[in-house]
Amino acid sequence: MNPTQALHQLGQSLWLDNITRTLLRSGTLAHYIAELSVTGLTSNPTIFEHAIGAGDSYDVSIRVLNDAGLTDEELFFELALEDLTQAADLFRPVFDTSDGVDGWVSLEVSPLLANDAARTIRAAIRLSEKACKANVLIKIPGTLEGIKAIEEVIFAGVAVNVTLLFSREHVLAAAQAYMRGIERRLAAGLDAKVASVASLFVSRWDVAVKQEVSSSFHNRLGIAIAMRTYRAHCELLASSRWQRLAAAGARPQRLLWASTSSKDPAASDTLYVQALAAPGTINTLPEKTLLAFADHGKVGRALPLNGGGAESVISEFRQVGVDADALAVRLQREGVEAFAVSWHALLARIREKCESSPTSSVLRP
Repeated sequence: MNPTQALHQLGQSLWLDNITRTLLRSGTLAHYIAELSVTGLTSNPTIFEHAIGAGDSYDVSIRVLNDAGLTDEELFFELALEDLTQAADLFRPVFDTSDGVDGWVSLEVSPLLANDAARTIRAAIRLSEKACKANVLIKIPGTLEGIKAIEEVIFAGVAVNVTLLFSREHVLAAAQAYMRGIERRLAAGLDAKVASVASLFVSRWDVAVKQEVSSSFHNRLGIAIAMRTYRAHCELLASSRWQRLAAAGARPQRLLWASTSSKDPAASDTLYVQALAAPGTINTLPEKTLLAFADHGKVGRALPLNGGGAESVISEFRQVGVDADALAVRLQREGVEAFAVSWHALLARIREKCESSPTSSVLRP
């Protein structure tokens, strides 16, 4: 049994944080599903910008869609849905055998909508309908406006991946929005079974504080924040409010560890994967991290339900001037900004390819 299979046996789902046409067409993704126990996939604007910019695998589709007169954004979503619906089909057996717990792929709404609830709601519903696959999650950032949108989108029956969460409080806000949406569905006589995951970003904490603290503090804060969040998540699932929803057929909003590649060359390349093994959770891994863990990862004890020593670690950081609450707000804001930059780069990359095509016409704005 390889380490990824051992994590799967522990009860943690491994999702790939990457998608390209080469990955799909070469059989590599199918191999990861069969041999490395990969049971889902996530994407974001940065991933697609890299995929479309690398090589010519998207060029024919871009030319056809451009000639059809699509706008930049429309063209991108057509490309993304072509890839993600193929991936969804590959994961459909996992989805079916797990009764919808696993086997999901994720597609993000435009990051430019992060502070506009009404437009996010419309975009999420439209993308879900266009994908027309039972195992597609629509990614919505957990900003203040995003949280408003999540409740409405869950009520509408759209499965949601809440992204850009950086703290226990962010995750609990996402969970509250999810539960409100389910409660409204039950009150309206609708099915309570609408899937959702809440994605906590981990390694960015350590990147953010690295220059502010001594080396003895390096690569500790992100894991402590995750452990604190895991405790709160477990306590929420034990609450009477959640138990009532579960009894009515609702599924838990699963906790997902995002940003789990090590950014510090001095640290282990499997640091966050090994530290965050926990039943019932998801770890979404870049391809390089997945392969590293499959090669030399170690599966030890699962995360403690009580948060272990997380609060002591966070207290140590507080004593050297790191305000975790303020930093969580900053990291979410910077995350939204970074995805917006990637979004503009992605659309610019598509436009360049259109304009370099022999039969191109300039994309409409």
